[in-house]
Amino acid sequence: MGTVIPQGYAPVLGLYDTQKAIGLIKQIFQTKLCAALHLKRVTAPLFVDPATGLNDDLNGVERPVTFDVPAIGREAVVVHSLAKWKRLALHEYDFHVGNGLVTDMNAIRRDEEMDNLHSIYVDQWDWEKVISREMRNEAFLRRTVQDIVNAICGTLDELKWQFGALDTTLCRDVTFFTSQELEDKYPDLTPKERENAVCKEYKTVFVEQIGGALKSGKPHDGRAPDYDDWQLNGDLLFWHEPLGCALEISSMGIRVDAESMARQLRLAGCEERAKLPFHAALLRDELPLTIGGGIGQSRLCMLLLGKAHVGEVQVSLWDKATREACEAAGVVLL
Repeated sequence: MGTVIPQGYAPVLGLYDTQKAIGLIKQIFQTKLCAALHLKRVTAPLFVDPATGLNDDLNGVERPVTFDVPAIGREAVVVHSLAKWKRLALHEYDFHVGNGLVTDMNAIRRDEEMDNLHSIYVDQWDWEKVISREMRNEAFLRRTVQDIVNAICGTLDELKWQFGALDTTLCRDVTFFTSQELEDKYPDLTPKERENAVCKEYKTVFVEQIGGALKSGKPHDGRAPDYDDWQLNGDLLFWHEPLGCALEISSMGIRVDAESMARQLRLAGCEERAKLPFHAALLRDELPLTIGGGIGQSRLCMLLLGKAHVGEVQVSLWDKATREACEAAGVVLL
């Protein structure tokens, strides 16, 4: 789609206050998230051994950044996310039901298309929590989503106390739709257009059940088959007033158990992954049942600070057209 700067857009905060606000958001929100979900901060890898099967395959077409490590005679890949690593860590660190971990995840997604919301640099809070078999249901997923939204809105409240000029408003009440309900509601729109339409109306929306094919034969969006349970996952969206569109803040869900992963590997045509160490352990029920997700740090800063481009809150590389469009509109890329 490329970069589009809304007519008349001007950032509310200057560069100095923007940097101060980013620091406060990252400090305040992580504290609120940990308190709401009972999480402990842990240290996480920037790269992993591809032979372990731990890297997140995202939509299955993105190429991880790969480099050789002469000292060990193998190649390593920069993580796309920590969806599988977190679950293994919960097992190895002996976390118990009701408790979880959160980490700062930094990644490079070389094939990401660049626009107002997308960058090749990804920064997010990656979190994961141990649950019981009885908690693997929609009601628990929805309660967790509401807890995250409360933490986001609470962060905004504290931010506006510090920066009186901020006029961002968010809706605390989450409206839930399945991806099939959205397709039924907006049959003539693309998935992204459906998200924009429903978010414009309801402001804060969680789109459930992403990954499997809908009645149209196509999924709402791509999901790797080996971390989220496609019946118990979703995306958290907020209406972003400066851009007039839905802004995805989190992709999350209750993770696959042995049964759902075996089924989804068959549906995705990648049953060979079952032989990888992580997948084999999960199929043997050796890993804990979990819920988890990623919450975009730059995306959250964009939302709360009313920024029109992700480059206003993170440092990355941009193409010439993006740089020229932002310069012409007086938008400063960090």
